[in-house]
Amino acid sequence: MKIQLIRHASLWLEYGGVTFLVDPMLSAQGVNPPIINTTNEQRNPLVSLPGLVEQWLEPDAVLVTHLHQDHWDAAAAELLSPELPVLCQEGDGEKITAQGFAQVTEIKDSAAASVRGVTLTRTDGRHGTGEIGERMGKVSGFVFQAEGEPDLYLAGDTIWCGEVRQVLDDYHPEVIVVNAGGASFVSGGHITMNEQDIVDVCHAAPEASVIAVHMDAINHCHVTRKLLKLRLEQEELLNRVAVPLDGEWV
Repeated sequence: MKIQLIRHASLWLEYGGVTFLVDPMLSAQGVNPPIINTTNEQRNPLVSLPGLVEQWLEPDAVLVTHLHQDHWDAAAAELLSPELPVLCQEGDGEKITAQGFAQVTEIKDSAAASVRGVTLTRTDGRHGTGEIGERMGKVSGFVFQAEGEPDLYLAGDTIWCGEVRQVLDDYHPEVIVVNAGGASFVSGGHITMNEQDIVDVCHAAPEASVIAVHMDAINHCHVTRKLLKLRLEQEELLNRVAVPLDGEWV
């Protein structure tokens, strides 16, 4: 298994002989407005892609965890071939199909799909709490399994919660990718994992390697790589949590 962080939550995953493009946000720097109701008014994405976009346009399959713009943007819909297989959560397939994609597979609650011997099982999460969490809508994580590969858990846009704990207890993944950044608005709690959430993941899965992404690219993500590393150093967890830069392979 090899994982390249492209930017934010966008990943290039080589797993079980299959290449997956995960949550592609392929817009050029600054072409999108800022996320509203936040203290930072910079335009998104905050940074450019770490290379020419063409290198990420020919995966074997695309996985879209949910349809928020920072996980599936207009640039991705325009640049990717409409013949590519696209996997998504239940309820998102209609919009992706309407954008011209011909091979869209919805993975239903706690169900699985297979791509050339790689099994993807959908998992639940919470994209925040209370009213904010309700407004953010349904999100998904996915567990990847294949012969000869470590079990991989992509948690998706979620905070630390009972649903994430249940996945750790049920699957005992060897590698966990968490969407960090502590994204938040002017009011309400955080909607993606903050420093404490990631510490909690590490304590709940002491044998797993953790990869933290989803930072330094969107205006409402307030936990930076620097802040996360400082906390991980305090907790003596830096040896277990990779915090890759854009373009870096793990």
